[in-house]
Amino acid sequence: MVQMESDSALDRGDAAPDFELPGTDGETHALDDFETDALLVVFTCNHCPYAKAKIDLLNELAAEYDDLSVVGINPNDADEYPEDSFEAMREAVADGTVAYDAYLRDETGDVAAAYDAVCTPDPFLFGREDGAWRLRYHGRLDDALNPDDEPTECYVRDAVDAVLAGEEVEVPDRPSRGCSIKWPEEAAAE
Repeated sequence: MVQMESDSALDRGDAAPDFELPGTDGETHALDDFETDALLVVFTCNHCPYAKAKIDLLNELAAEYDDLSVVGINPNDADEYPEDSFEAMREAVADGTVAYDAYLRDETGDVAAAYDAVCTPDPFLFGREDGAWRLRYHGRLDDALNPDDEPTECYVRDAVDAVLAGEEVEVPDRPSRGCSIKWPEEAAAE
């Protein structure tokens, strides 16, 4: 496990890179398929202890907010990390462990690279502006930096509330912390 901190090249106000990825529900999902007022894209996986520690929070956000879509995207190399295979992702959804609005597979890692994601979890919160998804917050979900820490502040909830209220997100971007993305061989070679 290599611990990383994210620092994406995407800035607030930048458009979300497009994607079209297979979901655990058997459907293919594109960026424009999500019709809520806010969109939380989290690069995550099944095996990383940092990502696993945030599953409950992501599930809560997906259940709590009608106008927020919570989308998990798993870019990890399933050959090297079988726990992150598409089948294991489907099992996590089927047994209720993962209850996001969508859990998608980024087999090549191209989407994670387009977002400049580096770790799991690596969250990006977007709001709609002029018909496009615009980055409003990129940073930690909460102040619990290690998997066993208990959070005292939930940064992402404050950011979501601001986006849904049509306000500026006052929460500063703080690098997310987690395991490095386990890039598929093709993506690592580029």
